[in-house]
Amino acid sequence: MNICVFLSAADLDERYTAPAREFARLLGKAGHTLVWGGSDTGLMKVVADGVEEAGGRLVGVSVDFLAHKARPQADQMVIAGDLAERKALLLAKSDAIVIMVGGTGTLDEATEILELKKHGKHAKPVVLLNTAGFYDGLKAQFHRMNEEGFLPIPLTDLVFFADDAPTALAHLEENIASR
Repeated sequence: MNICVFLSAADLDERYTAPAREFARLLGKAGHTLVWGGSDTGLMKVVADGVEEAGGRLVGVSVDFLAHKARPQADQMVIAGDLAERKALLLAKSDAIVIMVGGTGTLDEATEILELKKHGKHAKPVVLLNTAGFYDGLKAQFHRMNEEGFLPIPLTDLVFFADDAPTALAHLEENIASR
C-alpha cells in the first residue's frame, strides 16, 4: 500500500519523534511505501529514515522552492511547481493518508484532503494520528462540526482518529483489505 503521510519538516523532541519513528518502522516492516513531502529534514527525515531502514520504499513529492531540502536517495522524487500541484500529486500517488503532527502546512494539507473526501473526490482512508494529544483541539472541533450539522457525511466516514501508530496502521490495512 502507498501511504501518504503529511507531517512537519521541523526538528522536534522525542515526544513526537519516537511515535513517528515507530509508525515508520511498522510501515516499512509491513512492506508499504511512504509517500511524503520529500524533505530530508526534521520529522520528515525521521519517518523516511525509519521506513527505509525497515525495508519500505520512499516516494517523495517536493516543491520547487524546497527542492534543495529533498532527500537525494529516495526511490522516486517528483518536484512540483507549487503547493497545490504537490498536494494533488501526493493524493494521486497514495492509497491512504495519515496526518501526523505539523504546523500550518500540515493543517492545510489535512483540511484540503478532508474537504476533497467530503465532496466525494476521493474515498481513501484518512487517519489523524493524535500523538501526545497534539490534535485534541482539532478533534473536538470536528466533533462539534459533526454534531451541529456542518458535515454532510458522518465524521467516522471522513476521518479516523488514532492515538498510536499500531492503531493507525491497523485501521488503514483493514480499510484497504475490505475494499
